[in-house]
Amino acid sequence: MSDDSNRRHLWFWYAVAVAVLLLDQLTKTAIMRHFVYGDSLSVSAYFNVVRVHNAGAAFSFLSDAGGWQRWALSGLAGLISAVIVVWIARLPSQQWLERLALALILGGALGNLWDRLTLGYVVDFLDFHWSARHFPAFNVADSAITIGAVLMLVDAWRTGADDSSKHD
Repeated sequence: MSDDSNRRHLWFWYAVAVAVLLLDQLTKTAIMRHFVYGDSLSVSAYFNVVRVHNAGAAFSFLSDAGGWQRWALSGLAGLISAVIVVWIARLPSQQWLERLALALILGGALGNLWDRLTLGYVVDFLDFHWSARHFPAFNVADSAITIGAVLMLVDAWRTGADDSSKHD
């Protein structure tokens, strides 16, 4: 593959990450315009749209740590994002599933990083529940990170299966 063709493919994956970032920010902006903190709208017996703020990491880990976590989590997200940008660039173009997974993770990380840097917390709004048990609220960025992580596992399993069949 020529350098120009490879660069165009790279920009495609970075555009996927930017699309995730934009979708995440558009949905969070809509929630912030139409909901005040703590509002909840029941959509079905299993799903609510809410507005909650998470000053911590996944599942509100470190949310009450006193403020230092904002900068620590932002620094970590920035570092991971930089690593992913380089990682995507170094992958062979045939590894499209891994590139897709990394692009989704990158876009999600940047979406939550933007919230942390501009608001001091991450806006979450998707609330799934069963009976009185609620899964922690999440957002588009969290969804993209989760889907990206699952795709990384699928890709690792798939390429691992390909490698092991060569040794039989």
